[in-house]
Amino acid sequence: MSRRRRVSTKNEEKMLVELKKELGPQLIEGYVQRPRRIHIKVNPGAHRKAIEFMRDKWDVWHVSTITGIDLGEKIEVIFHMWKFKEPQTAILVRTEVPKSEPKLETVTDIVPASNFYEREVHDLLGVVFEGHPNLERIVLPDDWPEGVYPLRKDWQPPE
Repeated sequence: MSRRRRVSTKNEEKMLVELKKELGPQLIEGYVQRPRRIHIKVNPGAHRKAIEFMRDKWDVWHVSTITGIDLGEKIEVIFHMWKFKEPQTAILVRTEVPKSEPKLETVTDIVPASNFYEREVHDLLGVVFEGHPNLERIVLPDDWPEGVYPLRKDWQPPE
């Protein structure tokens, strides 16, 4: 019978405590999923403060992707951040915006590599990243109808 080696999450727990202190009531939830993986959920707008804090405090400057999920009445946007310095850690910053008015401030000024990912989420789910330097189409064809977002649950393909 093999034994799994138990890996400490002390570093991640410490990072989470620092995030809670920095974000205060803007942090809705935070937990360590497993070693080297932290999840936080913040109020809309607090994603910028979280990402800026991580960049300045822990040199977290790499965004591996930004994803979006249609939750029905809301759209969840997840910033997948990566800390390369030891202890290497993935930090997922989640926030929700109303589907009826899906607006969120850009983070391109904090993490320039988020440019294309924000454009992709805009194309496919309709989230407007306010302050983005070039929020033009990147995935969908130029003749795709305006206001039609193929990753929304209510989208139907044309017959």
